[in-house]
Amino acid sequence: MLDKFSKQLDPYAISAFIIPLFIYLLTLAPSVTFFDSGEFITAVSCLGSPHSPGYPLFVNYAKPFTWLPFGSVAFRVNFATAVSGALACFGVYLLTRWLLRGEESASGNNPVLGRLTAVCAALAFTCTPRLWLQSNHDKPYPLVAFLVATTLYLVFRWRESYDAGAERPSYIYAAAFIAGLSTGAHQTVVLMIPAYAFLILTKDWRIIFRVRDFIIAFTCGLLGFAINLHLPIRATKMPLLNWGNAQTKDQFLWHFLRRGYPTEQVDRDLSLLWSQINAFSVPFEFTAAGMFLMIVGMIAIFMRRKAEVISYFIALTCFLLVIVGYFNTPAETIFLTEEFFTPIYLFSAVFIGVGIFFLASRLLNLGILQRVTPGVLKFNVALLMFSLPAVICAKNYIKNDQHLNYIAYDYGSNVIRSAPQGAVLYTWGDSGAFPLWYIQGVERMREDLDIVHTPHLVFDWYLDAFPRVFTNSVLRRLPLDSISPENALLYAAGEQYPSRPIVVDYSTRYSVPFREYRFLQRGVVYQLVADNAQMKTSPDLSVWDIYAIRGFMGNEMFFRDLDTGKAILIYANSRIEGAETLIAENRLGEGIENLRIAAMIAPEVAPEVAQVLARFGVR
Repeated sequence: MLDKFSKQLDPYAISAFIIPLFIYLLTLAPSVTFFDSGEFITAVSCLGSPHSPGYPLFVNYAKPFTWLPFGSVAFRVNFATAVSGALACFGVYLLTRWLLRGEESASGNNPVLGRLTAVCAALAFTCTPRLWLQSNHDKPYPLVAFLVATTLYLVFRWRESYDAGAERPSYIYAAAFIAGLSTGAHQTVVLMIPAYAFLILTKDWRIIFRVRDFIIAFTCGLLGFAINLHLPIRATKMPLLNWGNAQTKDQFLWHFLRRGYPTEQVDRDLSLLWSQINAFSVPFEFTAAGMFLMIVGMIAIFMRRKAEVISYFIALTCFLLVIVGYFNTPAETIFLTEEFFTPIYLFSAVFIGVGIFFLASRLLNLGILQRVTPGVLKFNVALLMFSLPAVICAKNYIKNDQHLNYIAYDYGSNVIRSAPQGAVLYTWGDSGAFPLWYIQGVERMREDLDIVHTPHLVFDWYLDAFPRVFTNSVLRRLPLDSISPENALLYAAGEQYPSRPIVVDYSTRYSVPFREYRFLQRGVVYQLVADNAQMKTSPDLSVWDIYAIRGFMGNEMFFRDLDTGKAILIYANSRIEGAETLIAENRLGEGIENLRIAAMIAPEVAPEVAQVLARFGVR
């Protein structure tokens, strides 16, 4: 029986999963990273709710991986994402093989060619910068892509059964369930629904009048959508991370419909519109050669697979209309919308695979006619086929290699280490807060601190999460929707200052006008000191000695993203700021040493270092 089972295994399909997984594990982030990472990991750990819309499917998918007996919780969640990324690549293999059904025999080539081209398509998708960066640390988008591939595959199977006269509506029921379930990974997946509907209705538009089938499919979709009930159910348990506290209907809708985000629209000119559109770029992801192969694949298969090709453009149009047209994202955050197009890139990779197949089959036939040695011919064609994924991999490997990326973890732990015992620590910015949430909440470091995210001080649900700090706070008596986060922090600090140390991180220091306070610098954080307090505010240099700084002092880590670069600059600028105070206090040697370290941490701050030296007349 085992021998029979092994013979049924498709080694090409297995490789379409194993090779991407190997690549992602090779470049996997070892711990928490910046942006949403710490928040997602904390939510997975406690089965809570991250930022809107809550991502309940991703949270429940990744939770079992936290039980693995190796690595930190952050590493295990990153591992879960790598698995979902490899599954998305397997989805490309599956869909490519399906679209090539019958094409191998029609072209007179061995079926192995179809399997090889499907593997090529999967590997090309594997190494695209977008999917790669999503798959080597915690992100829900690879899971979204896999679910889209599964839904498309089920619809394709239904279309075939319909053509064969043995229609199997169970495929549609299963597709409806997966589509509903997908909303628990990310809501943009609903933009695929018009493409699904087109693939179904082009077989027989009268199918919409099948009331029984429609009701069953709709019910299956609702059952899948029910994963979102995780939000109110878990909210009643008050998990460690309980964004929105969605216990009531109003709070659930506020959270699920993303009503907590700014709704201001920016003025859009042609330059901004073009930048928004370029958030989707097949040539950037797959190179110009990949774009060419995708067009070849679409043309080659169009006469036999019109609906599949047209459904691609329907899906792309829906994504562009909503993500570009409706969202109207400001220029500085356009990069965040690039992730939403992952399902379209998966669909693109499938047609790239089709294009590779048709070019390879033509080359093989041409070689046979010219009596080229079969072994040499097949080797050269295979080499040419795999050149696209090899080029994409070589192009993106270094900038996506995160296996030494400890910067977010070290930055977060350094911030926490800097605070005095029992302090209230205020943060600003997602990357300034989320690593700290994970390090304190999951790894249980410095539980004596209350780490408060300043932008959330204007939400009652957030104040509820800090009963020790805000139960009797003046903020409870103020209309929070009419005050700014900056003023909320000043109110809170004013009432907490007499009893507890108040510490702010670097970003908060420069985002809030602390007019009634001076700052005692403690590394990359600042303790508030009242103007009338008889207390010196010389920098506390001892804090630097307890910092962990991996990944950039010796240039051993290549990976850089926007907030990683910002964290490095915070270290350098904090050194410069401390040096200014030290030189002003005639502690020249210590000041110059801090300036030297600042220039070593971030060479781009050399002009600022020179300005400080010139201002104090130091050579």
